[in-house]
Amino acid sequence: MIRKFKAADIETIQQLNRDEGWDNLVVRHEQTLNSWLGSEAYVIEEAGDVIGCIRALTDGHVSLYICELIIRHDQRGKGYGRMLLDHIHSLYPTTRMELLATSSSKSYYENRFRPFYGFRRTYHE
Repeated sequence: MIRKFKAADIETIQQLNRDEGWDNLVVRHEQTLNSWLGSEAYVIEEAGDVIGCIRALTDGHVSLYICELIIRHDQRGKGYGRMLLDHIHSLYPTTRMELLATSSSKSYYENRFRPFYGFRRTYHE
């Protein structure tokens, strides 16, 4: 079942972040929580357990940017990531969906997205 993110979900999401090695999100706990509260954010549950999540930013018309998509390691390959991507895109069907992929997740997205070139910079760089 896909449902809206609730603040109580943050501990599970932080565990998923830890499992992915996204320690910067874990260390910046308050900022991470506030980012989830201020975004289009959803979780997917199986038997009452959160097994994945997606967080996005959108203008509602043209752009839909996927910030995070995580599926618990033991639940991968079952279509949950695709369900979350399809769900959030169905809420904003006129938008183009964009995301960044890591080198390890690149193969997951190659069949559904076209590559494009971009840049990234944090505030202190």
